[in-house]
Amino acid sequence: MALLIRPQEKQEGTDLHCSIEVTPASAGWRYVSFAVYHLRKGQLLTGAAEGQESALIVLSGIGEAHLNNQSVGQIGERLSVFEEKAPYVLYLSEQASYSLRCSSETMEVAIASTPASGRKLPARLIRPNEIGVEVRGEGKTLRRVQHLLDTDQEADRLILVEVITPAGNWSSFPPHKHDTENPPHESYLEETYYHRLQPADGFAFQRVYNYEGLDETLTVHDGDLVLVPKGYHVVAAMPGCDLYYLNVMAGPTRLWNYQVDPAFRRLLPPSGKITGTISKPQ
Repeated sequence: MALLIRPQEKQEGTDLHCSIEVTPASAGWRYVSFAVYHLRKGQLLTGAAEGQESALIVLSGIGEAHLNNQSVGQIGERLSVFEEKAPYVLYLSEQASYSLRCSSETMEVAIASTPASGRKLPARLIRPNEIGVEVRGEGKTLRRVQHLLDTDQEADRLILVEVITPAGNWSSFPPHKHDTENPPHESYLEETYYHRLQPADGFAFQRVYNYEGLDETLTVHDGDLVLVPKGYHVVAAMPGCDLYYLNVMAGPTRLWNYQVDPAFRRLLPPSGKITGTISKPQ
């Protein structure tokens, strides 16, 4: 399985541009599907959950949205993922339909989904002021974490998190894994990292490894996607280039229990958890 997926160029003759599309069949796993769409002013994106727990994340741009044929008004306000603002999220649960018309010059929209368990939770709009913001780490591990759909928010299987890592810093640190269902110590969670960089001609590194033969260090560029089906993983932003990534996680249970690489457990705080201070924007 290739862990690094490069964005696709717009196909001639197509209307909407889908730069990234991953399904369980293409990834060789069971739970996570992910796609990124790029809209121009006036373009319309429509779809439905169709039995999958799904969420639409407005990465950048502004649009007018409908959820189950009911207007939810304007969604989106940031014009770049590097603005210190949380995004708008349409949580579709497993039965909802949506439409989104781009009203800014461009929009970038991500759609995440996973097989639903049948809970049939209500669809809803998640606004930026409902999203917890965490400052995690210190020094060269400092980063901003935005909890779009975390384990303390009502959902079935999906976990959605944004991270902005300043130039020259490390992220997803210390290296950790969640590839074994062993409650309460570890959860099996498939994960994707959708990377954006500022400036866009920079790069970052992501290592995915274990001690059973997997060891890949990937050079990621703006718009790349990295799959993490198993193993420890960690990210580093090059000096002079800020790094953003959107994490999508899903598995059989909705718990973020992880194990840190034993070589780096000495770097954990006494609680043994990678945490910071969480607040919600006003």
